[in-house]
Amino acid sequence: MTTEQLKRLPKIELHCHLDGSLSMEFLRKKTNRTVLEQEVQVSKDCGSLAEYLEKFVLPGQCLMDEEGLREAGYDFLRSVSREHVIYTEVRFAPLLSVGPCLNTERVIASLLEGLTKGQQEFGVEFNVITCAMRHHSQEENLAMLKTAREFLGAGVCAADLAGAEASYPMSGFLEMFQKVKRMGLPFTIHAGECGNARNIAEAVEIGAGRIGHGIAMAGKPKLQQICRERHIGIEVCPVSNLQTKAAKSWQEYPLREFLDAGLLVSVNTDNRTVSATSLTRELEVIQNNCGICDEEIRLLLRNAIETSFADESVKERLKKQLAQDS
Repeated sequence: MTTEQLKRLPKIELHCHLDGSLSMEFLRKKTNRTVLEQEVQVSKDCGSLAEYLEKFVLPGQCLMDEEGLREAGYDFLRSVSREHVIYTEVRFAPLLSVGPCLNTERVIASLLEGLTKGQQEFGVEFNVITCAMRHHSQEENLAMLKTAREFLGAGVCAADLAGAEASYPMSGFLEMFQKVKRMGLPFTIHAGECGNARNIAEAVEIGAGRIGHGIAMAGKPKLQQICRERHIGIEVCPVSNLQTKAAKSWQEYPLREFLDAGLLVSVNTDNRTVSATSLTRELEVIQNNCGICDEEIRLLLRNAIETSFADESVKERLKKQLAQDS
């Protein structure tokens, strides 16, 4: 497909962080100054995930009050609507916005208010994934997730575990996600972004419905078989994965391997602003570097619908929209 055809294609995105995807327009308005792209975008010679994460400081400062959260939700859906994203699951870490005058409930409610306004204006359907952060205590994370559970079906669809995977492996969060599972809150887990396939295996065993990134599963046919048999979604983020060195080169990138193994892979942006990307660009990049044909692009989008945390009625609606464009 041409770039224009890819842009017009109805798209679904499952792995996109709010703070890493705020528009330059929003950041400049919120900080009331000229924000330079190098402050929030990684350079071409980014060397690691740790270096990549440094770009979230400024955006995070813009999400510290109700107004900022509302405007961020609206801004996000306006941005994705411009390339015909019809459904998105946007994720964020509520605890990073909590302060003396703002509790977890108001943080989540404020974002949902902005997203709802954006959906009404731009027609993009959404759900929110609330991220527990690896560097926060289990008590803090569980308290946040209990609050998020109250919004399940009212804008929140799932939980996530994010942060520095290498420093905080999955083994330290098994008990916590057993409790999340008992809450009835679905979850996806960032795992296998930093080269440790064990994190993926443990996330699957504890009940994750999807795996964020999962790159370390390359060359692990038994683990791939388990994910295939359990219909686990694999959320790859190609541009980001190359930037953080989750994959060293396109020659080593496992998208083709995952598709050939029958995995339910979806393609996502991870962080639109930090990675200077869009879903259109991601699809174009995998066409050019991974040998992905037109029908496989549609397969990736169907996989995204199938593994989304959306209600069945929403999934059926999305499938019809995608089929109408065929």
